[in-house]
Amino acid sequence: MRLPRIRRARLAAAGLALATAGSIALPAGTAAAAGSDAPAAGPLLSYVVNTQADHGQVKKAQKEITKAGGTVVYAYEQIGVVIARSADTGFAAKLRHVRGIDSVGASRTAGIVAADVESTVERVSAGATPTDGSEPLWANQWDMRQIGVDKAHETTLGSRRVVVGVLDSGIDAKHEDLAANVDASLSASCIEGGKPNTDYAAWQPTTSDHGTHVAGTIAAAKNGKGVEGIAPGVRLAAVKVVDDGGFIYPEYAICGFVWAGEHHFKVTNNSYYIDPWLFNCKSEPDQAAVSTAVRRAVAFSQRNGVLNVAAAGNENYDLAHKTVDPTSPDDTTPVERPIDANCLVLPTEVPGVVVTSSVGVKGDKSFYSTYGKGKVTVAAPGGDSRYQLPDTPDKNGRVLSTVRGGYAYMQGTSMASPHTTGVVALLASTHPWAGPDELRAMLVHQADQHACPASYDPSGDGAWKAVCEGSTSNNGFYGAGVINAAKAAQWWRW
Repeated sequence: MRLPRIRRARLAAAGLALATAGSIALPAGTAAAAGSDAPAAGPLLSYVVNTQADHGQVKKAQKEITKAGGTVVYAYEQIGVVIARSADTGFAAKLRHVRGIDSVGASRTAGIVAADVESTVERVSAGATPTDGSEPLWANQWDMRQIGVDKAHETTLGSRRVVVGVLDSGIDAKHEDLAANVDASLSASCIEGGKPNTDYAAWQPTTSDHGTHVAGTIAAAKNGKGVEGIAPGVRLAAVKVVDDGGFIYPEYAICGFVWAGEHHFKVTNNSYYIDPWLFNCKSEPDQAAVSTAVRRAVAFSQRNGVLNVAAAGNENYDLAHKTVDPTSPDDTTPVERPIDANCLVLPTEVPGVVVTSSVGVKGDKSFYSTYGKGKVTVAAPGGDSRYQLPDTPDKNGRVLSTVRGGYAYMQGTSMASPHTTGVVALLASTHPWAGPDELRAMLVHQADQHACPASYDPSGDGAWKAVCEGSTSNNGFYGAGVINAAKAAQWWRW
């Protein structure tokens, strides 16, 4: 969904986002096979095919996919999901009548074509290292001071045992503030149809700085070169789920969550919603199948010890009171449609996912941040360049972090989510025995409670008006409260 005057561009970052067009390029030799029953020709689409998580059932599903005129891209036997492609407009309908196939859904509405897109950022020079030993750009990192990162680092920088998966557009592994922390052996790309590719070049960023920015907030090194992250002692795994068109299609995210589970990451950051539908409704067969597949992948990661953190979104939308979706599908022509509580944002509204809303330097909800009672877990600094400007040398209300070859400002719940992920990484470092449920409970416990405002209309003209519901300890704007890195690090005082 796009905000007025702020381009969301599918990733949950506002203010400095991707320009978007098209989708992924089709690798040579992967054209759909023609079925024997003269299929109706249409655009080449990708599909999720759900069956039982059983070797025999998955093999049977693959045979049925071929029989129906499709091509198998990759099979995730662990969760009973097969990624397929077909240009037959009746492909899904054929499979839905096959015994043993639970559901089938197209994962996009646009045909698989080439894309050409570039991103832009406002770059910042690191400058000289201060005489007090702090990072050159620390004075402008109001977000880190807001949640007590400086105090946390007096206790811990995080443990190398902790692996944080950044499911995003890739990480610049040669960046001076990230090179030491990116674990290439645990990194992969998922944008080749949902099939993991561990080649170094495959998971490097190409058209977007988004993933590199997120990574810096989590774990930029404390080395006197630029900025510092919340948990600079942990390891980062780049899992590329954003293609060069700026899209995060379901098969990419499914691949990312399964990869995280198989490699036992401690926490993942997910600063995006899954395209092409902002809300996936149970009443729509394609969307219902996608929801099933994504939920299975997330649940698999959780069973394997992963806590997943996601951005709430930048639509200033109340997820607890859904009414209409005016911007989906975002890969072809959006059509306004009514929605209800059975229509979910993925992965944000998948059970067990930690949902982060955004606050500015004053600690109040950012004007763009999506919210909702019972939906938001915690809040974290994501920036507010309009109504909450910091008293810093740059007077910039956005979040400063790493980008390819340098540093830049961005704002959005995309920037709030990695703050939460970094705090989880500190908790995991000081509580190595803790699993996803324990880490989530500790995260909620360490948050600083923030009451609902009497009224919320930062623009004064109703443009960003929102209603906060709930108590001081649990409400729609801030969940359990604003995260606190200092508390997370001082585990013995709990």
